[in-house]
Amino acid sequence: MIPYGRQIISEQDVDAVVDVLRSDFLTQGPRVKEFEDAFCNRLGVRAAVAMNSATSALHAACLALGLGRGDRLWTSPNTFVASANCAMYCGAQVDFVDIDLSTYNLCMDKLEEKLIKASTSKTLPKIVVPVHFGGNPCDMRRLKKLSEQFGFAIIEDASHAVGAKYNGDPVGSCQFSDITVFSFHPVKIITSGEGGLALTNDQDLAEKMSQIRSHGITRDPDQLTQHQEQPWYYEQQSLGFNYRMNDIEAALGLSQLEKLQSFIGRRDELADCYTAALTRSSVNIQTVRDVDCSSWHLYVVTLPDCDRPRRDKIFKAMREAGIGVNLHYIPVHLQPYYAALGFKLGDFPAAEYYFDHCLTLPLHPGLTKTNVDFIAGQLLEQLS
Repeated sequence: MIPYGRQIISEQDVDAVVDVLRSDFLTQGPRVKEFEDAFCNRLGVRAAVAMNSATSALHAACLALGLGRGDRLWTSPNTFVASANCAMYCGAQVDFVDIDLSTYNLCMDKLEEKLIKASTSKTLPKIVVPVHFGGNPCDMRRLKKLSEQFGFAIIEDASHAVGAKYNGDPVGSCQFSDITVFSFHPVKIITSGEGGLALTNDQDLAEKMSQIRSHGITRDPDQLTQHQEQPWYYEQQSLGFNYRMNDIEAALGLSQLEKLQSFIGRRDELADCYTAALTRSSVNIQTVRDVDCSSWHLYVVTLPDCDRPRRDKIFKAMREAGIGVNLHYIPVHLQPYYAALGFKLGDFPAAEYYFDHCLTLPLHPGLTKTNVDFIAGQLLEQLS
């Protein structure tokens, strides 16, 4: 079976992990700080806070921005459930903004319309979480203008977008957001096994997230409420969590980061091969603006000539041919948990149409052009 995504681990990666295993620190050692600094230097962002998952980073980001009961967070329905769950963890309310069927991202026109209505009813969101679906950046400049007009904070869910560029600048630089979150799950662009990273240009937010990831505890003399010279002294100043990344994960992530450009280059080449093979067919391909660069975490197409039963039949046939196609994503508002909160079929028709017609094709640096030609050929055969 050709998997839709998988990690690429080199001997250099193995050696980096073994070095940590033979060192004095397995966790809370120097590698995590090196990992954070490497991203700051690469992206030109002021602060990075490494955590044990992107889900943890999203939760910590919400808490740092003061999200709580009575507040609202809006995000895309076309995402993994963590983009919405982070608000529920804080006791806040969740709502969604429908997607653009060409980019598969949150639609800025629909967001603006919803914000105008919410302003009248005094139900504006405190936070909006745009999702860079598949590694394709959202229109962050327009989103920033809307945030200034309507007074909400922005957390970029860039779990798919390590290595992507918006208007020529790296996603994660936080030019148009308060916080950006990356994921290092094994199927993502680079991996640390499990892991996430929150990036920000606001030092106060960085300090809050650093406390949240480690039980709300600080040893920083400048933050302590009592003057203490004892090396063992610390204070819990808030209710935090154990969201720390360990040195084993950070070492793997650092080693993987050195290969980021080669991984992105290979994904771009393979995406171009798919696009060339499918351009003259009825298949719709995700639109990426010329001034942007997708990281191509996913290569997702939609099949407008297929209803859902036929799409499902094609999915099954592709799997039977040894091709690990997948579907990203079931709209979050249709999950049983969110349906129980009152969301229903018909609430976000673009996301629902997308889900009925989408198909994720395998894409990772381990694929060959022969693999891609075979996968595209099988899809075209099923559509004929």
